[in-house]
Amino acid sequence: MTDSTTTITGLSEEQVLVSREKHGNNRIEVKRASGFWLAMKDLVKEPMFILLLATSSIYFIMGEIGDGIFMAAAIVLVAAIGLYQDSRSRNALAALKSLTQPNGKVIRDGLVKEISIEEIVVGDYIMIEEGTSIPADGVILQSNDFSVNESILTGESMPVSKDANADDRQVFQGTNVVGGLAICQVTDIGAKTRLGKIGKSLEDIIEEKTPLQIQISNFVKKMVVAGTIVFLVVWAINFYHSNNVLDSLLKALTLAMSILPEEIPVAFSTFMALGAWRLMKMGIIVKQTKTVEALGSATVICTDKTGTITENRMSLAQVYVLKSDKTTNLDEDEIGAEETSVIRAAMWASEPIPFDPMEVALHDAYTKLNPTDERPNYHLIHEYPLSGNPPMMTHVFQNKIGDRIIAVKGAPEAVMHVSNLSLKEKHRIHKALETFSIEGYRVLGVGVTSMDGDDYPKNQHDFQFQFVGLVAFYDPPKVNINEVFEAFYQAGINVKIVTGDNSATTATIAKQVGFRGHENTLNGDELMNMPLEELAGKVQQTNIFTRMFPEAKVKIINALKSKSEIVAMTGDGVNDGPALKSAHIGIAMGKKGSEIAKQASSLILMEDDLSKMVDAVAMGRKIYTNLKKAIQYIISIHIPIILTVFLPLVMGWVYPNIFSPVHIIFLELIMGPTCSIIFENEPMEKNAMLQKPRQFTTTFFNWNELATSIIQGIFITVGTLFIYQFSVQNGYNEPVTRTMVFMVLITSNIFLTLVNRSFYYSIFTTIGYKNPLVPLIIGVTVAITALLLCISPLTRFFEFETLSWQLLLASVSVGAASVLWFEVVKLWKRQGKQRP
Repeated sequence: MTDSTTTITGLSEEQVLVSREKHGNNRIEVKRASGFWLAMKDLVKEPMFILLLATSSIYFIMGEIGDGIFMAAAIVLVAAIGLYQDSRSRNALAALKSLTQPNGKVIRDGLVKEISIEEIVVGDYIMIEEGTSIPADGVILQSNDFSVNESILTGESMPVSKDANADDRQVFQGTNVVGGLAICQVTDIGAKTRLGKIGKSLEDIIEEKTPLQIQISNFVKKMVVAGTIVFLVVWAINFYHSNNVLDSLLKALTLAMSILPEEIPVAFSTFMALGAWRLMKMGIIVKQTKTVEALGSATVICTDKTGTITENRMSLAQVYVLKSDKTTNLDEDEIGAEETSVIRAAMWASEPIPFDPMEVALHDAYTKLNPTDERPNYHLIHEYPLSGNPPMMTHVFQNKIGDRIIAVKGAPEAVMHVSNLSLKEKHRIHKALETFSIEGYRVLGVGVTSMDGDDYPKNQHDFQFQFVGLVAFYDPPKVNINEVFEAFYQAGINVKIVTGDNSATTATIAKQVGFRGHENTLNGDELMNMPLEELAGKVQQTNIFTRMFPEAKVKIINALKSKSEIVAMTGDGVNDGPALKSAHIGIAMGKKGSEIAKQASSLILMEDDLSKMVDAVAMGRKIYTNLKKAIQYIISIHIPIILTVFLPLVMGWVYPNIFSPVHIIFLELIMGPTCSIIFENEPMEKNAMLQKPRQFTTTFFNWNELATSIIQGIFITVGTLFIYQFSVQNGYNEPVTRTMVFMVLITSNIFLTLVNRSFYYSIFTTIGYKNPLVPLIIGVTVAITALLLCISPLTRFFEFETLSWQLLLASVSVGAASVLWFEVVKLWKRQGKQRP
């Protein structure tokens, strides 16, 4: 759109500031509790927080002031870690939210500007067009073929036509433009809009839990129940032996702490939020974090042609004139009066203020070929919006002396159907159309007619048009699209083209870019007439769908879903909204995408570049894989802690309570950062995009992965109990035994972190992965452990004893061996060419 399309100059910057000062910002304020206090509230309800508080209180009651202070400090540290993780997640989501806020077009200082809708003020002149959401209440000043869906306010889903000259010329915030264009003056913003007054906030959307979230939540609940039962059993056993309520309670709390896997939900929320933030930094806006989980599972991507596979740089390339049966190349041939006449008719059939790329190209071509511009002398007196299947549109213009122009453009088949053509003329048109389509042009048919009086037919198809010719546009394929398709194919993802264009043009472009399956196409009418069972098989075999309309697109999505495919769908127009909403992953284009498409989608590509979708899938796979590593690590390391606390007690070994709460909380403080920080920051494994998509219903709790974690945990337990018995058999006292067992656990924890960085590649490969947090966290762990063994006050506080180098070496060796055996399993996988 050019700045000269309207005589409205709009507000000046000074007037904007005055209006904002008087009426405020254009947002509906929602009272929400502070994120910090919400995080604190959630924190104090956590079972681990409650256990720490109870343990600290018991220590103080028993007069163990040092232990009580340590546990109180642990409470502060756990709270700080929790709040830090929550802050990272909240900041990531807040940054994401700021980028998903819609923009609106305003006319200020005589220029059309795109600004955040929050910056719109009362008195602004807003330009709203097909596919946008209306940003404020206002009145229509100018309009072209303008209709709005007001269901958010009225519940009525049918579009409502609005006009500057009609009684109902108001527009309302939150409603969607389904056709045409209008310029409106803003009357109300924010809470004073009709949407604001009835208390509806577009932000109050409750995000449903994903299957993975539900499974994690259920797993943690089961562990809490199990922990409660074991807690009561251990309390009873200790009380039976000691007859001391508080001491028994303290020892039972030790086991309860070791059972709770509170790191799992923290890891999940952290990974999802930071994953969304990382995608945002790559130019991929994820509107809901649950989309991150689905990305790695995508099995099919349905993509539009125009603007996704092609550049969406429509240039008018050729004109076919039916009367002379002549085709003219606008870049090479001389353009005569006949060609100019066809272009003129196509321009009059376009919107007076064009926003579609083809209509912009037609207006530009008309301007270049016509020294005298007729457009200011004519005004639109009647119009028929784009409709029909295939679609076409008709406009009626008239000047002051009553001269009238009636022009139609649309799919060539549609215009031919409403034109009086001989068989010879039809043959000529089909021949020209075939030539254009084979060369990859996008083609529109053009016609004109005339009539007297104002008794216009109800339907544009009731006109009898004179078919004047074809206009052919060229939209070149994107340079990188072949590499994008190959990346999808390698990742085991099928690609399907779903377009409104015709079969020949689409197949030609597809062939040019190396698209697989360009030989077979299916059009919208054929698709709609197929029974669901037949269609379900057909959509899997067919990769190009042409002459598609909204209902057909949704039917494709549902047919693929019926075959358990995880479907991603790209789109940019109003008509793409239902399909985007229906797909597992709806993908809107950030630049050319309509606001309705963006609202219906779950993901936005800011640069309209499909290669970003390859990055998004890779990131989704990386996040899921790293989350799986983190949770398998948590399960594996919790098992030896639980069993090392529990088995000596129930089996009546000589040192039944080898660990106290201070030891368990120390281990917890080490494990928390490891799973949430180290694994979240892990790079993507090099074979991630060479594997088939994982099944969406398969999570880390499937038997093979769970069994791996359990076996790893059991091996570490064998190591701790072996060193326990080794110490006892050699006559070492309880502090030495405790220190050796603790060293086995610390060493196992370090090696488990290194080994589980990949369940396929060896530790010698993963050591080269770029993750500076690995040496940092491991270095801090080793340093603190060394302080516990070397600084006497700390050694006494933890009831340790400094070990000889032989005992220290034995403990470290057993701890390493209890984990490194898994490297043999990974070697077997690689030699058997199995993929993790």
